Amino acid sequence: MKNAIKFLVAVLLVPTTFFAVAEVCAQSGIIIKNFQNGVGFLAGAALYCVIHFSCYQFERMYVFGHETTHAVAAMFFGFRIHSISVKKDSGHVKMDRCNAAVVLAPYFVPFYAVIAGLIYLAVHLVIDASAYRPVFMAAVGFFMAFHWVQTFKTLWETQQPDLKMAGGVFFSWVIILLCNAAVFSLVLKCLFPQEIFLLEMARGVVNSTYNLWKIVINYIIDQIIAARR
Repeated sequence: MKNAIKFLVAVLLVPTTFFAVAEVCAQSGIIIKNFQNGVGFLAGAALYCVIHFSCYQFERMYVFGHETTHAVAAMFFGFRIHSISVKKDSGHVKMDRCNAAVVLAPYFVPFYAVIAGLIYLAVHLVIDASAYRPVFMAAVGFFMAFHWVQTFKTLWETQQPDLKMAGGVFFSWVIILLCNAAVFSLVLKCLFPQEIFLLEMARGVVNSTYNLWKIVINYIIDQIIAARR
């Protein structure tokens, strides 16, 4: 029953997810438009892709971040962690309870990009870290590419039990895409605070979703009325 409800929720969220992904892709153009500041991000992302696809794929590093994110998310919800196992190409977290957010967290939370941001913020609280901003931008670009490539690789190459645990593959994919769009919107806001307007982005997604469902519902009503005539 729970999975059926989650499937219905996922169906209802498909338009929202589509418009959210489209909106964040459109807003990502700010990286090119503001090339002087965005070049570090692009360079970092390109560097990761070159390394990953040519010589080294950071498997253990990804597993560590993946399992740690599970654990942090579980603790956020007040669940108890019993043990964490990290191997080169696999790992697991034993906890007393879990929910869909805990299960799917590693697929939309860019663990190492968050760490890079926290380090930069901590440094900036002590000294003026403006001179290190290009390094920070490159680090965020590197770790965002790490997150996207590794997440896609994991979901594409293996059947992840996490997706079934969360409520089904369809539900999980919709939530993963929607949350990745939301998270990257926040990343863009942190990198380009003067150019990115989250409220306007959210309004655009909500309005587009509303208008689409309005068209669909009106069409269904028209078909029902026509069938009764």
